[in-house]
Amino acid sequence: MFENLSEKLERSFQLLKGQGTITEINVAETLKDVRKALLDADVNYKIAKQFTDTVKVKALGQNVLTSLKPGQVMVKIVHDELTELMGGTSFDINIKGNPAVILMSGLQGSGKTTFSGKLASMLKNKKSKNPMFIACDVYRPAAIEQLKVLGSQINVPVYSEEGNKNPVDIALKGIKEAKAKGYDIVIIDTAGRLAIDEEMMREIEAIKKAVSPSETLFVVDAMTGQDAVNTAKEFNLRLGFDGVVLTKLDGDTRGGAALSIRSIVDKPIKFVGTGEKLEAIDVFHPARMADRILGMGDIVSLVERAQENYDVEAARKLQAKIAKNQFNFNDFLSQIHQIKKMGNIKDLASMIPGMGKMLKNVEIEDDAFKHVEAIIYSMTPTEREKPELINGNRRKRIAAGSGTSVPEVNKLLKQFEETRKMMKMVTTNGGNMKNMMRNMPRR
Repeated sequence: MFENLSEKLERSFQLLKGQGTITEINVAETLKDVRKALLDADVNYKIAKQFTDTVKVKALGQNVLTSLKPGQVMVKIVHDELTELMGGTSFDINIKGNPAVILMSGLQGSGKTTFSGKLASMLKNKKSKNPMFIACDVYRPAAIEQLKVLGSQINVPVYSEEGNKNPVDIALKGIKEAKAKGYDIVIIDTAGRLAIDEEMMREIEAIKKAVSPSETLFVVDAMTGQDAVNTAKEFNLRLGFDGVVLTKLDGDTRGGAALSIRSIVDKPIKFVGTGEKLEAIDVFHPARMADRILGMGDIVSLVERAQENYDVEAARKLQAKIAKNQFNFNDFLSQIHQIKKMGNIKDLASMIPGMGKMLKNVEIEDDAFKHVEAIIYSMTPTEREKPELINGNRRKRIAAGSGTSVPEVNKLLKQFEETRKMMKMVTTNGGNMKNMMRNMPRR
Protein backbone atom coordinates (compact mmCIF):
# COMPACT_ATOMS: atom_id res chain seq x y z
CA MET A 1 0.00 0.00 0.00
CA PHE A 2 1.45 3.37 -1.12
CA GLU A 3 4.96 1.89 -1.51
CA ASN A 4 5.80 3.94 -4.62
CA LEU A 5 4.48 7.19 -3.14
CA SER A 6 6.34 6.56 0.12
CA GLU A 7 9.60 5.92 -1.71
CA LYS A 8 9.30 9.06 -3.87
CA LEU A 9 8.40 11.27 -0.90
CA GLU A 10 11.40 9.92 1.01
CA ARG A 11 13.66 10.82 -1.92
CA SER A 12 12.15 14.32 -1.95
CA PHE A 13 13.06 14.88 1.70
CA GLN A 14 16.65 13.75 0.98
CA LEU A 15 17.16 17.12 -0.75
CA LEU A 16 17.04 18.80 2.66
CA LYS A 17 19.57 16.44 4.25
CA GLY A 18 22.65 18.29 5.41
CA GLN A 19 20.96 21.69 5.01
CA GLY A 20 21.37 23.93 8.05
CA THR A 21 18.20 25.95 7.51
CA ILE A 22 15.00 25.92 5.52
CA THR A 23 15.23 28.42 2.66
CA GLU A 24 12.93 29.34 -0.20
CA ILE A 25 15.33 27.65 -2.64
CA ASN A 26 15.65 24.25 -0.93
CA VAL A 27 11.94 24.20 -0.07
CA ALA A 28 11.04 24.91 -3.72
CA GLU A 29 13.30 22.04 -4.88
CA THR A 30 11.85 19.64 -2.33
CA LEU A 31 8.24 20.53 -3.04
CA LYS A 32 8.76 20.23 -6.79
CA ASP A 33 9.62 16.58 -6.15
CA VAL A 34 6.73 16.19 -3.67
CA ARG A 35 4.25 17.54 -6.23
CA LYS A 36 5.63 15.16 -8.89
CA ALA A 37 5.31 12.23 -6.45
CA LEU A 38 1.67 13.14 -5.76
CA LEU A 39 0.85 13.47 -9.46
CA ASP A 40 2.51 10.11 -10.16
CA ALA A 41 0.25 8.67 -7.45
CA ASP A 42 -2.72 9.93 -9.50
CA VAL A 43 -3.63 12.77 -7.13
CA ASN A 44 -5.76 15.48 -8.74
CA TYR A 45 -3.49 18.24 -10.17
CA LYS A 46 -5.27 21.12 -8.42
CA ILE A 47 -5.16 19.30 -5.09
CA ALA A 48 -1.46 18.46 -5.50
CA LYS A 49 -0.65 22.11 -6.27
CA GLN A 50 -2.77 23.45 -3.42
CA PHE A 51 -1.15 20.92 -1.07
CA THR A 52 2.42 21.91 -1.94
CA ASP A 53 1.55 25.63 -1.83
CA THR A 54 0.20 25.22 1.70
CA VAL A 55 3.26 23.22 2.79
CA LYS A 56 5.55 25.90 1.33
CA VAL A 57 3.86 28.69 3.28
CA LYS A 58 4.05 26.71 6.51
CA ALA A 59 7.65 25.59 5.93
CA LEU A 60 8.95 29.11 5.28
CA GLY A 61 7.09 30.36 8.33
CA GLN A 62 8.81 27.86 10.65
CA ASN A 63 11.71 28.67 12.94
CA VAL A 64 13.89 25.56 12.79
CA LEU A 65 14.52 24.32 16.33
CA THR A 66 18.13 23.56 17.25
CA SER A 67 17.19 19.94 17.99
CA LEU A 68 15.58 19.45 14.60
CA LYS A 69 16.92 19.30 11.07
CA PRO A 70 15.14 20.98 8.14
CA GLY A 71 14.21 17.56 6.72
CA GLN A 72 12.47 16.61 9.97
CA VAL A 73 10.54 19.88 10.01
CA MET A 74 9.40 19.28 6.42
CA VAL A 75 8.29 15.70 7.17
CA LYS A 76 6.23 16.97 10.13
CA ILE A 77 4.54 19.66 8.02
CA VAL A 78 3.83 17.22 5.16
CA HIS A 79 2.46 14.66 7.65
CA ASP A 80 0.07 17.22 9.17
CA GLU A 81 -1.12 18.39 5.75
CA LEU A 82 -1.61 14.82 4.48
CA THR A 83 -3.70 14.11 7.58
CA GLU A 84 -5.80 17.21 6.93
CA LEU A 85 -6.13 16.40 3.22
CA MET A 86 -7.60 12.98 4.07
CA GLY A 87 -10.13 14.39 6.52
CA GLY A 88 -8.22 15.15 9.71
CA THR A 89 -10.06 12.67 11.91
CA SER A 90 -11.93 9.37 11.72
CA PHE A 91 -15.71 9.23 11.40
CA ASP A 92 -18.00 6.59 12.85
CA ILE A 93 -20.85 4.91 10.99
CA ASN A 94 -24.40 5.93 11.91
CA ILE A 95 -26.28 2.82 13.06
CA LYS A 96 -29.22 4.48 14.80
CA GLY A 97 -32.69 3.26 13.90
CA ASN A 98 -35.04 0.34 14.36
CA PRO A 99 -33.61 -1.20 12.32
CA ALA A 100 -30.71 0.98 11.18
CA VAL A 101 -30.56 0.90 7.39
CA ILE A 102 -27.21 0.99 5.58
CA LEU A 103 -27.44 1.53 1.82
CA MET A 104 -24.45 0.41 -0.27
CA SER A 105 -23.72 2.12 -3.59
CA GLY A 106 -20.99 1.96 -6.22
CA LEU A 107 -20.02 0.58 -9.61
CA GLN A 108 -19.92 -3.10 -10.46
CA GLY A 109 -16.58 -4.63 -9.51
CA SER A 110 -15.81 -2.08 -6.80
CA GLY A 111 -16.11 -4.72 -4.06
CA LYS A 112 -19.54 -3.61 -2.82
CA THR A 113 -20.92 -7.08 -2.01
CA THR A 114 -17.69 -8.29 -0.39
CA PHE A 115 -17.51 -5.13 1.71
CA SER A 116 -21.13 -5.64 2.80
CA GLY A 117 -20.01 -8.99 4.25
CA LYS A 118 -17.02 -7.42 6.00
CA LEU A 119 -19.16 -4.64 7.46
CA ALA A 120 -21.78 -7.10 8.75
CA SER A 121 -19.06 -9.21 10.33
CA MET A 122 -17.50 -6.17 12.02
CA LEU A 123 -20.84 -4.85 13.33
CA LYS A 124 -21.75 -8.29 14.64
CA ASN A 125 -18.42 -9.08 16.33
CA LYS A 126 -17.27 -5.65 17.50
CA LYS A 127 -20.54 -3.83 18.17
CA SER A 128 -22.69 -6.83 19.17
CA LYS A 129 -25.28 -6.06 16.48
CA ASN A 130 -27.68 -8.47 14.79
CA PRO A 131 -27.52 -7.64 11.05
CA MET A 132 -29.45 -8.86 8.03
CA PHE A 133 -28.69 -8.46 4.31
CA ILE A 134 -31.20 -7.37 1.69
CA ALA A 135 -30.25 -8.42 -1.86
CA CYS A 136 -31.41 -5.67 -4.22
CA ASP A 137 -29.20 -6.43 -7.23
CA VAL A 138 -31.98 -7.85 -9.42
CA TYR A 139 -29.80 -7.99 -12.55
CA ARG A 140 -26.93 -10.20 -11.43
CA PRO A 141 -27.98 -13.55 -9.89
CA ALA A 142 -24.30 -14.12 -9.02
CA ALA A 143 -24.42 -11.09 -6.72
CA ILE A 144 -27.30 -12.60 -4.72
CA GLU A 145 -25.50 -15.96 -4.51
CA GLN A 146 -22.30 -14.23 -3.42
CA LEU A 147 -24.21 -12.43 -0.66
CA LYS A 148 -25.75 -15.72 0.48
CA VAL A 149 -22.31 -17.36 0.62
CA LEU A 150 -20.94 -14.47 2.67
CA GLY A 151 -24.00 -14.57 4.91
CA SER A 152 -23.55 -18.29 5.58
CA GLN A 153 -19.91 -17.74 6.57
CA ILE A 154 -20.82 -15.24 9.30
CA ASN A 155 -24.31 -16.54 10.11
CA VAL A 156 -26.15 -13.47 8.78
CA PRO A 157 -29.44 -14.07 6.89
CA VAL A 158 -30.12 -12.72 3.40
CA TYR A 159 -33.54 -11.45 2.34
CA SER A 160 -34.13 -11.92 -1.40
CA GLU A 161 -37.11 -12.48 -3.69
CA GLU A 162 -36.62 -14.68 -6.71
CA GLY A 163 -38.44 -13.30 -9.73
CA ASN A 164 -39.10 -9.87 -8.23
CA LYS A 165 -37.39 -7.23 -10.39
CA ASN A 166 -38.45 -4.25 -8.27
CA PRO A 167 -35.56 -3.37 -5.91
CA VAL A 168 -37.60 -0.74 -4.04
CA ASP A 169 -40.30 -3.30 -3.24
CA ILE A 170 -37.66 -5.86 -2.14
CA ALA A 171 -35.95 -3.29 0.10
CA LEU A 172 -39.19 -2.25 1.83
CA LYS A 173 -40.32 -5.86 2.38
CA GLY A 174 -36.86 -6.79 3.65
CA ILE A 175 -36.87 -3.98 6.21
CA LYS A 176 -40.35 -5.04 7.35
CA GLU A 177 -39.14 -8.62 7.84
CA ALA A 178 -36.01 -7.45 9.71
CA LYS A 179 -38.18 -5.43 12.10
CA ALA A 180 -40.55 -8.35 12.65
CA LYS A 181 -37.69 -10.78 13.39
CA GLY A 182 -35.69 -8.45 15.63
CA TYR A 183 -32.71 -7.63 13.40
CA ASP A 184 -31.32 -4.24 14.41
CA ILE A 185 -29.34 -3.49 11.23
CA VAL A 186 -30.07 -4.13 7.55
CA ILE A 187 -27.42 -3.77 4.87
CA ILE A 188 -28.88 -3.22 1.40
CA ASP A 189 -26.65 -4.41 -1.45
CA THR A 190 -27.65 -2.59 -4.64
CA ALA A 191 -26.94 -3.13 -8.33
CA GLY A 192 -23.86 -1.64 -9.98
CA ARG A 193 -22.89 -1.05 -13.58
CA LEU A 194 -19.58 -1.00 -15.41
CA ALA A 195 -20.09 2.74 -15.83
CA ILE A 196 -22.48 5.36 -14.49
CA ASP A 197 -25.80 5.38 -16.35
CA GLU A 198 -29.09 7.17 -15.85
CA GLU A 199 -31.13 4.02 -15.15
CA MET A 200 -28.83 2.95 -12.31
CA MET A 201 -28.80 6.40 -10.73
CA ARG A 202 -32.61 6.70 -10.86
CA GLU A 203 -32.95 3.25 -9.32
CA ILE A 204 -30.67 3.86 -6.33
CA GLU A 205 -32.20 7.32 -5.82
CA ALA A 206 -35.61 5.64 -5.62
CA ILE A 207 -34.35 3.07 -3.09
CA LYS A 208 -32.83 5.79 -0.93
CA LYS A 209 -36.01 7.88 -1.02
CA ALA A 210 -38.15 4.85 -0.07
CA VAL A 211 -36.05 3.49 2.81
CA SER A 212 -34.55 6.73 4.28
CA PRO A 213 -31.27 5.02 5.25
CA SER A 214 -29.37 5.88 8.42
CA GLU A 215 -26.18 5.68 6.38
CA THR A 216 -25.42 5.65 2.66
CA LEU A 217 -21.93 4.44 1.76
CA PHE A 218 -20.18 4.77 -1.58
CA VAL A 219 -17.79 1.88 -2.25
CA VAL A 220 -14.93 2.58 -4.63
CA ASP A 221 -11.97 0.55 -5.91
CA ALA A 222 -8.83 2.46 -4.87
CA MET A 223 -6.89 0.89 -7.75
CA THR A 224 -8.87 2.92 -10.30
CA GLY A 225 -7.10 6.09 -9.16
CA GLN A 226 -8.48 9.39 -10.46
CA ASP A 227 -11.43 7.65 -12.15
CA ALA A 228 -12.56 6.65 -8.66
CA VAL A 229 -12.63 10.29 -7.63
CA ASN A 230 -14.66 11.31 -10.69
CA THR A 231 -17.15 8.49 -10.07
CA ALA A 232 -17.49 9.51 -6.41
CA LYS A 233 -18.19 13.08 -7.46
CA GLU A 234 -21.00 11.98 -9.81
CA PHE A 235 -22.57 9.64 -7.24
CA ASN A 236 -22.45 12.32 -4.56
CA LEU A 237 -24.19 14.87 -6.79
CA ARG A 238 -27.05 12.45 -7.42
CA LEU A 239 -27.17 10.48 -4.18
CA GLY A 240 -25.61 12.63 -1.46
CA PHE A 241 -23.89 9.74 0.30
CA ASP A 242 -22.59 9.96 3.90
CA GLY A 243 -19.20 8.35 3.55
CA VAL A 244 -16.69 6.62 1.30
CA VAL A 245 -15.29 3.09 1.47
CA LEU A 246 -11.96 2.45 -0.29
CA THR A 247 -11.44 -1.19 -1.26
CA LYS A 248 -8.35 -3.04 -2.56
CA LEU A 249 -5.88 -0.83 -0.70
CA ASP A 250 -3.74 -3.95 -0.35
CA GLY A 251 -3.17 -4.01 -4.10
CA ASP A 252 -0.68 -2.12 -6.26
CA THR A 253 -2.59 1.11 -5.78
CA ARG A 254 -1.02 4.50 -6.39
CA GLY A 255 -3.06 6.03 -3.59
CA GLY A 256 -4.48 9.01 -5.48
CA ALA A 257 -8.08 8.16 -4.61
CA ALA A 258 -7.35 8.11 -0.86
CA LEU A 259 -5.57 11.46 -1.05
CA SER A 260 -7.99 13.25 -3.42
CA ILE A 261 -11.47 11.96 -2.75
CA ARG A 262 -12.06 13.76 0.57
CA SER A 263 -11.30 17.17 -0.96
CA ILE A 264 -13.39 16.58 -4.08
CA VAL A 265 -16.63 15.30 -2.53
CA ASP A 266 -16.25 16.78 0.99
CA LYS A 267 -17.38 13.49 2.51
CA PRO A 268 -15.27 11.41 4.92
CA ILE A 269 -13.55 8.15 4.09
CA LYS A 270 -15.04 5.86 6.75
CA PHE A 271 -13.59 2.42 6.00
CA VAL A 272 -10.86 0.75 3.97
CA GLY A 273 -10.68 -2.80 2.72
CA THR A 274 -7.20 -4.33 2.91
CA GLY A 275 -7.65 -7.89 1.66
CA GLU A 276 -10.03 -10.66 0.65
CA LYS A 277 -10.76 -12.05 4.12
CA LEU A 278 -13.88 -10.92 5.98
CA GLU A 279 -11.67 -9.56 8.77
CA ALA A 280 -9.79 -7.30 6.32
CA ILE A 281 -11.68 -4.10 7.15
CA ASP A 282 -10.31 -1.09 9.00
CA VAL A 283 -11.81 2.18 10.19
CA PHE A 284 -10.03 4.93 8.24
CA HIS A 285 -7.74 7.05 10.41
CA PRO A 286 -6.16 9.90 8.38
CA ALA A 287 -3.23 10.45 10.78
CA ARG A 288 -2.36 6.75 10.81
CA MET A 289 -2.55 6.59 7.03
CA ALA A 290 -0.23 9.61 6.82
CA ASP A 291 2.18 7.74 9.13
CA ARG A 292 2.21 4.79 6.75
CA ILE A 293 2.61 6.93 3.63
CA LEU A 294 5.67 8.58 5.20
CA GLY A 295 7.16 5.24 6.27
CA MET A 296 6.47 5.72 9.98
CA GLY A 297 4.44 2.54 10.37
CA ASP A 298 1.18 2.27 12.28
CA ILE A 299 1.83 0.82 15.72
CA VAL A 300 -1.56 1.92 17.10
CA SER A 301 -3.49 -0.12 14.51
CA LEU A 302 -1.16 -3.08 15.06
CA VAL A 303 -1.82 -3.02 18.82
CA GLU A 304 -5.58 -2.68 18.23
CA ARG A 305 -5.59 -5.75 15.99
CA ALA A 306 -3.66 -7.69 18.62
CA GLN A 307 -6.10 -6.65 21.34
CA GLU A 308 -9.11 -7.67 19.23
CA ASN A 309 -7.72 -11.20 18.99
CA TYR A 310 -6.45 -11.39 22.57
CA ASP A 311 -8.13 -13.84 24.94
CA VAL A 312 -7.26 -12.97 28.56
CA GLU A 313 -8.36 -16.33 30.04
CA ALA A 314 -6.46 -18.34 27.41
CA ALA A 315 -3.36 -16.21 28.08
CA ARG A 316 -3.57 -16.90 31.83
CA LYS A 317 -3.70 -20.66 31.19
CA LEU A 318 -0.81 -20.36 28.73
CA GLN A 319 1.28 -18.45 31.28
CA ALA A 320 0.73 -21.20 33.85
CA LYS A 321 1.85 -23.86 31.35
CA ILE A 322 4.95 -21.86 30.41
CA ALA A 323 5.88 -21.41 34.07
CA LYS A 324 5.77 -25.21 34.50
CA ASN A 325 7.71 -25.73 31.23
CA GLN A 326 4.63 -27.47 29.74
CA PHE A 327 4.32 -25.27 26.62
CA ASN A 328 3.76 -27.72 23.74
CA PHE A 329 3.01 -27.82 20.01
CA ASN A 330 -0.76 -27.51 20.60
CA ASP A 331 -0.09 -24.18 22.33
CA PHE A 332 2.34 -23.21 19.55
CA LEU A 333 -0.34 -23.95 16.93
CA SER A 334 -2.88 -21.91 18.89
CA GLN A 335 -0.53 -18.91 18.87
CA ILE A 336 -0.08 -19.22 15.09
CA HIS A 337 -3.86 -19.14 14.66
CA GLN A 338 -4.03 -16.00 16.83
CA ILE A 339 -1.49 -14.25 14.59
CA LYS A 340 -3.29 -15.35 11.39
CA LYS A 341 -6.54 -13.84 12.67
CA MET A 342 -4.85 -10.43 12.72
CA GLY A 343 -4.49 -10.35 8.93
CA ASN A 344 -1.94 -10.50 6.13
CA ILE A 345 1.59 -10.99 7.53
CA LYS A 346 3.27 -8.47 5.18
CA ASP A 347 0.58 -5.88 5.98
CA LEU A 348 1.11 -6.45 9.71
CA ALA A 349 4.89 -6.14 9.35
CA SER A 350 4.52 -2.88 7.39
CA MET A 351 2.83 -1.34 10.45
CA ILE A 352 6.16 -1.52 12.27
CA PRO A 353 8.22 1.66 11.59
CA GLY A 354 10.88 1.02 8.93
CA MET A 355 9.66 -2.48 8.06
CA GLY A 356 7.62 -1.39 5.02
CA LYS A 357 10.77 -0.21 3.25
CA MET A 358 12.75 -3.30 4.25
CA LEU A 359 10.02 -5.62 2.93
CA LYS A 360 9.43 -3.72 -0.33
CA ASN A 361 10.89 -6.43 -2.59
CA VAL A 362 10.37 -9.34 -0.21
CA GLU A 363 7.66 -11.84 -1.09
CA ILE A 364 5.75 -13.05 1.96
CA GLU A 365 3.11 -15.68 1.28
CA ASP A 366 -0.42 -15.01 2.54
CA ASP A 367 -0.14 -18.33 4.36
CA ALA A 368 3.44 -18.01 5.58
CA PHE A 369 2.85 -20.58 8.34
CA LYS A 370 1.49 -23.38 6.15
CA HIS A 371 4.69 -25.50 6.27
CA VAL A 372 4.90 -25.14 10.06
CA GLU A 373 1.24 -26.09 10.44
CA ALA A 374 1.68 -29.09 8.10
CA ILE A 375 4.56 -30.38 10.24
CA ILE A 376 2.60 -29.97 13.49
CA TYR A 377 -0.53 -31.59 12.03
CA SER A 378 1.63 -34.58 10.99
CA MET A 379 2.57 -35.22 14.62
CA THR A 380 0.53 -37.58 16.78
CA PRO A 381 -1.43 -36.07 19.71
CA THR A 382 1.18 -37.52 22.07
CA GLU A 383 4.05 -35.97 20.10
CA ARG A 384 2.39 -32.55 20.20
CA GLU A 385 1.98 -32.86 23.96
CA LYS A 386 5.52 -34.18 24.52
CA PRO A 387 7.91 -32.93 21.80
CA GLU A 388 10.86 -34.56 23.57
CA LEU A 389 9.55 -37.95 22.30
CA ILE A 390 10.26 -36.99 18.67
CA ASN A 391 13.31 -39.08 17.77
CA GLY A 392 14.97 -39.75 14.41
CA ASN A 393 12.39 -42.22 13.10
CA ARG A 394 9.49 -40.01 14.16
CA ARG A 395 11.11 -37.05 12.40
CA LYS A 396 11.28 -39.02 9.15
CA ARG A 397 7.61 -39.99 9.46
CA ILE A 398 6.55 -36.39 10.26
CA ALA A 399 8.56 -35.06 7.29
CA ALA A 400 6.96 -37.60 4.92
CA GLY A 401 3.46 -36.89 6.25
CA SER A 402 3.81 -33.10 5.95
CA GLY A 403 5.48 -33.06 2.53
CA THR A 404 8.59 -31.43 4.00
CA SER A 405 12.13 -32.63 4.73
CA VAL A 406 13.84 -33.90 7.87
CA PRO A 407 16.04 -30.74 8.04
CA GLU A 408 12.87 -28.61 8.01
CA VAL A 409 11.40 -30.68 10.85
CA ASN A 410 14.70 -30.38 12.76
CA LYS A 411 14.71 -26.62 12.23
CA LEU A 412 11.17 -26.26 13.60
CA LEU A 413 11.96 -28.42 16.64
CA LYS A 414 15.05 -26.31 17.37
CA GLN A 415 13.10 -23.05 16.99
CA PHE A 416 10.34 -24.42 19.20
CA GLU A 417 12.79 -25.36 21.94
CA GLU A 418 14.43 -21.91 21.80
CA THR A 419 11.00 -20.27 21.97
CA ARG A 420 10.04 -22.40 24.96
CA LYS A 421 13.22 -21.47 26.83
CA MET A 422 12.76 -17.76 26.10
CA MET A 423 9.12 -17.77 27.22
CA LYS A 424 10.04 -19.64 30.43
CA MET A 425 12.73 -17.03 31.14
CA VAL A 426 10.33 -14.11 30.59
CA THR A 427 7.71 -15.70 32.85
CA THR A 428 10.07 -16.49 35.72
CA ASN A 429 12.16 -13.30 35.62
CA GLY A 430 10.23 -10.33 36.91
CA GLY A 431 6.70 -11.37 36.02
CA ASN A 432 6.78 -9.32 32.82
CA MET A 433 4.09 -11.39 31.14
CA LYS A 434 1.79 -11.10 34.15
CA ASN A 435 2.12 -7.32 34.09
CA MET A 436 1.48 -7.24 30.36
CA MET A 437 -1.70 -9.30 30.77
CA ARG A 438 -2.91 -7.16 33.65
CA ASN A 439 -2.65 -4.05 31.48
CA MET A 440 -4.38 -5.55 28.47
CA PRO A 441 -8.08 -4.57 28.07
CA ARG A 442 -10.68 -7.28 28.64
CA ARG A 443 -12.88 -8.26 25.70
